[in-house]
Amino acid sequence: MIRRVTVPSLFPPPTYSHASVVEAGARLAFLAGSVPLDADGNLVGPGDPVRQAEQVIANLREQLHAVGSDLSHVVSTDVYVVSGEPTALSAVWEVVEASGLSAGPHASTLIGVACLGYTGQLVEITATAVVPDGAPT
Repeated sequence: MIRRVTVPSLFPPPTYSHASVVEAGARLAFLAGSVPLDADGNLVGPGDPVRQAEQVIANLREQLHAVGSDLSHVVSTDVYVVSGEPTALSAVWEVVEASGLSAGPHASTLIGVACLGYTGQLVEITATAVVPDGAPT
């Protein structure tokens, strides 16, 4: 259903693929950005990009579950981190790797940005995932 491609003529990415191909006829879920808010709307991990990334991944799991998918079916992500420092981006990427999200590996972009939508928000992840056959419609 998902063919992940690492292009031999390009520099090999560390834990993601250059492209993901989904066969025609598959259902896709395009998820809104997952943010570090708890179910009550409170910011989790103020000032801590690693803790925020953990909450973002937990919320992403819930989004995927709601559409009948999971982290293993994610084909593409954009990971936004409020920082100009590569070490902060790397720390967030370590959370992504530890979650199993990159196990596909999926196609991903890690981006340092100036700000995100919620006051104090440091991390956000958008995702596209395949919804497996048999999942509720």
